[in-house]
Amino acid sequence: MRSFFDPNIGSAGFAAFSASHVAVLAILLLLGALLYRCRAAIRGRAPLRAAVRFGLIAALAVPEAALFRWYAAEGLWDARYTLPLELCSITQLLAIAMLAARSRLLYAIVYFAGIGGALQAMLTPDLAYPFPHFRFFHFFVVHMAIILAPLYMTWIEGFRPNWKDIGVAMLFLNVLVVTVGPLDYWLDANYMFLRRKPEAASLLSVLGPYPYYLIVEEAIALAIFVLLLLPFLRRGDKS
Repeated sequence: MRSFFDPNIGSAGFAAFSASHVAVLAILLLLGALLYRCRAAIRGRAPLRAAVRFGLIAALAVPEAALFRWYAAEGLWDARYTLPLELCSITQLLAIAMLAARSRLLYAIVYFAGIGGALQAMLTPDLAYPFPHFRFFHFFVVHMAIILAPLYMTWIEGFRPNWKDIGVAMLFLNVLVVTVGPLDYWLDANYMFLRRKPEAASLLSVLGPYPYYLIVEEAIALAIFVLLLLPFLRRGDKS
């Protein structure tokens, strides 16, 4: 168990698209397919519907609570690195509130910003700890739940994204930038990678130098949001 929580095991490094990484991507696809395939059964059975909804809330909240307990136990708490100010950390909290309140406004944000950000994180993780470390499981469980939460709201609760929601999500992202950016300078931090690119390989690696990659990110975010809306532009969509 000590090795499971050992903060120094990260020196081994996380390898992108290693067997463990591919496995969690496959699990995400499987869970998404099962949620879609079983949508009618879940929708029609109130106890099952509640179990899935609260299961997603638990998958979002429990690992995060364990993470902060780990920070405290290992003396890793540092305002420059451990505050919940990353995009996925913020959408994670919004996803919990969305599921708990069945909020249409939060759905607009989590569907676009949550799926877009978490999917990019799943594909190019900024992660130091390899399988089977606690941080490996925390990272992938939480990011999978961020993606599955708005899919649950779509397929089970019957919510649908629209063009207005893209505007809401883009406004949300820009409000985050003007809020988190000054905090980065005050804390000498790099939340949301607003001051420099992540050390690990990611989409940002090919978007040019600072600060130009921030502008390109805006265009890419808009393009991703439009792609996420495309399945709902078909007439007579009954998913």
